[in-house]
Amino acid sequence: MRSILKKAALALLAVVLAVVGVIAWAQYSNTSDLPSDATAGKDPQLVDPDPQSIPSVKLVKPVGWAAGEAPKAAPGLAVNRFAEGLDHPRTMLALPNGDVLVAETDTPASAKAGGITGAVIGWMMNRVGAGRPSPDKIVLLRDADGDGKAEQKFDFRTADMRSPSGMAYGNGKLYIANHDAILEFPFKPGATKLEGRARKVMDLWPGGNHWMRNVLLSEDGNHLYVAVGSATNIADNGMEAEAGRAAIWEIDIDTGRRRQFAAGMRNPNGMGWNPSTGELWATVQERDMLGPDLVPDYFTNVPVGAQYGWPWVYWKTTFDDRVEWPMQTYMLEYTRKPEYAMGAHTAVLGLVFAQGGNRMGKPFANGAFIARHGSWNRRPAVGYDVVFVPFDVNGNPKDVKPRPVLTGFLMQDGKTHGRPTWVAWDKTGALLVSDDTAGIVWRVIAPGAQPAAAIEPVVTQHLKPLKEIKDPTVPGAAGGLEAGFRDEKDKLLP
Repeated sequence: MRSILKKAALALLAVVLAVVGVIAWAQYSNTSDLPSDATAGKDPQLVDPDPQSIPSVKLVKPVGWAAGEAPKAAPGLAVNRFAEGLDHPRTMLALPNGDVLVAETDTPASAKAGGITGAVIGWMMNRVGAGRPSPDKIVLLRDADGDGKAEQKFDFRTADMRSPSGMAYGNGKLYIANHDAILEFPFKPGATKLEGRARKVMDLWPGGNHWMRNVLLSEDGNHLYVAVGSATNIADNGMEAEAGRAAIWEIDIDTGRRRQFAAGMRNPNGMGWNPSTGELWATVQERDMLGPDLVPDYFTNVPVGAQYGWPWVYWKTTFDDRVEWPMQTYMLEYTRKPEYAMGAHTAVLGLVFAQGGNRMGKPFANGAFIARHGSWNRRPAVGYDVVFVPFDVNGNPKDVKPRPVLTGFLMQDGKTHGRPTWVAWDKTGALLVSDDTAGIVWRVIAPGAQPAAAIEPVVTQHLKPLKEIKDPTVPGAAGGLEAGFRDEKDKLLP
């Protein structure tokens, strides 16, 4: 009996030592020597891949903010606490009357792994302020006097909420995306509680490694777009397990018909309409375990039918040799290159475009504000900030690095005050930033700034079709086909 107990104890000790060894190796191996912005911008540096069986990690522990402490705002901007004492606030939706809905939410229980793997992941998630039981609640914040602080908070909805995240409002209907379904409610802004039964718009693929489900209404209110992340890193459980995921879906509000709008996007999150072009843009978290400097998360336009390559390809032309599943025929020929890199492992989440009425000042007049939640698997840690990507007059990102808007979250001793998650506009034109692990919504504004003018839409002429094809070998053909195209091109706006 003693022999059996001794063997069991030794076996248990070996398992414990192995787990400790894995954690130690993961936390102290593979440090990057590149600055974080080397993998950001229109032309990011793409290093050689360094595939890992065990991910290297750098777990940054959230410690919150003491009274009087705040993040550091960019020059010309000021920051204050719009609301605090929240329970893991992530996504936000500003309603037409100025009220702000906030989803208090976390990972669904069904998405958590079991066994030793689950125990290690659970320990890691707890370390970085995630993985607790989800509050499953929507709260409403109200700044009735417009002083930049929400003096009222209401429990808006708890029934039917299952790790809620995406929210959208239009045409008298409020849409809320749980991790497993989109719900529709009749709603009129001004109410402080969401009453009534929900109508299910669409079942969603539940849980997985990426459980958030953001939604966005089209500007005419006729279509709803939903972002669904992959279940695993690189389709580790096969492509059948990823069916419908790593994609953005479009739903016709009137008929309920849906189609896959774009694919090959490992974990799309923030979505918004580019005010210059009317295009859908999104933030996307790329794959892990190729080293600390691969692969850059990105921010890009999403035309209908777009394919961004996951899991087989990243950054349009680079194959991920770890993926063993067959790729679609000719897929590389139509895989798109992302427009703008946000840095490897920065964990991009919420985004909003600059728009008319905002009061962030001239340096932030045209472009997008993006929350970078922060890395868990890169040394040194990156992200943990809000940045601005400036755009040109044609509605394209400029060839510059992301500009800091709100920093100071990350501390020097392996800790962080909090983790910026989502962004929205309040009724005064200030930028709201949710800080999930600190339970705070921050408010950023340029004091004294006048409301910004609306972004001018880009209007261009298109090449007109030729009414007649002329044979250049026939006398009097006036230069033939080439001349015809040249004449039409001359008519284009510069």
